[in-house]
Amino acid sequence: MLGAPGKDRWGDMMRAALAGNAPAYERLLGDLAGALRGTVRALMARAGRGDADVEDIVQEALLAIHLKRGTWDSRKPFAPWLNAIVRYKLIDALRRQNVRLHDRIDDLAETIAAPAEQEAAAGDVERLLARLDARQQRIVRAASIEGRSMTEIATELGMSGGAVRVALHRALKKLALLYQSEPA
Repeated sequence: MLGAPGKDRWGDMMRAALAGNAPAYERLLGDLAGALRGTVRALMARAGRGDADVEDIVQEALLAIHLKRGTWDSRKPFAPWLNAIVRYKLIDALRRQNVRLHDRIDDLAETIAAPAEQEAAAGDVERLLARLDARQQRIVRAASIEGRSMTEIATELGMSGGAVRVALHRALKKLALLYQSEPA
């Protein structure tokens, strides 16, 4: 499904990011955002769905990548770990839409690499989230934990969808800085 050109270029970028290279992390997230949009759009079309939720799924996947990056085993290729996250976010989105596509979801699973083992990091996530301001916390929780769409969040908070996306991006950037500033 997803893979970077060359020999695990995204894996190299993630290794550099995990070692504290913030520009490498920003480049990685930018590369992934572009690649994810095309991939998610194609998978949603294959599942018989439109483009309406593509950006929400991409944002949820990027958030999960950010929050779970410490669970990636840097000795292994990056693409299978990435594909597992995208697979779960896609299936979650289809379930939220009450799509009963068992066969189609199984077909999608064959397209995407098998999931890598994930470790629970709820304590770390909560500790980092507590360091965000209240609005940022609400947006991150609503998008990633509750699985709500940007439109729903915008309506609840009296913001535009674009403003919610910008606030989510800024919150993720702040979380990245907070994570990087923590002792190992």
